[in-house]
Amino acid sequence: MNGILIVNKPEGKTSFDMIRDVRIKYQTKKVGHIGTLDPLAQGVLPILIGEATKLSDILMEHDKEYVAELYLGKSTSTGDREGKVISEDNDLKHYNEDKIKNVLNMFLGKTYQIPPMYSAIKVNGKKLYELARKGVEVEREKREINISEIELLDYKDNIIKYRVVCSKGTYIRVLCEDIAKALGTCGYMKSLLRTRVGKFTIDKENLVIDLENIDEVLDVKNVEIRDIKHYENGLRVDIINNNNDKEKDTLEDSIKIAKVYFENKFIGLGKIEQNKVKRFIFV
Repeated sequence: MNGILIVNKPEGKTSFDMIRDVRIKYQTKKVGHIGTLDPLAQGVLPILIGEATKLSDILMEHDKEYVAELYLGKSTSTGDREGKVISEDNDLKHYNEDKIKNVLNMFLGKTYQIPPMYSAIKVNGKKLYELARKGVEVEREKREINISEIELLDYKDNIIKYRVVCSKGTYIRVLCEDIAKALGTCGYMKSLLRTRVGKFTIDKENLVIDLENIDEVLDVKNVEIRDIKHYENGLRVDIINNNNDKEKDTLEDSIKIAKVYFENKFIGLGKIEQNKVKRFIFV
């Protein structure tokens, strides 16, 4: 099995739990995932199986879409509902929707975010959440994030429900806290649903995408080669079905991964380098 399985991770399970289940089902240890989801969160978790694990770094760069619930008036040690309440706003106001929308729009575009202590980021070889569990807090460097879309979906009973499309590395728990702070109060993430990772959407749950159909989720080009021996040995070889100079420029400038064919048979994925193709994944 070499491909991508789209799963809908339920609340309460870890991302590693999902990997373990897939390893058992497909009888392989070569399994990975794109974008960790905390046990509290649910939603899209693309699972890479076999040779598809080599696509991890490429697919990890894709944006993500979430639907989150922000509870106003209390903050917790973890930034979500599972933590200990550490502060409360006893004078919490009821906000009108226009005020909330204006605050949400403040977060559009490129901003900076300080990762939470309860995260898997390593500092001096130690994961932050391991330090946090011991009551140790360390300084974290702020990171640039990009929020391309954010919209209010609902507001009632001190709970703001909103949808957000953001870049890799965005912590929604921190975003919830920052939104609450911008409203003049405190808050924590009550729930989180990831609805999309790149082109992997929640409505494609349980869909398996093999490498030959990778163009469903990646921008790739079909290329044909003649020199199979040098290609198998990892050398760059000519693309024989690409004679148009303008088309070549397009390949080099925008297409980095290609579906490679030899004698009209799919043989895997290659990387475009200087208008040639080099072996990346061979099946």
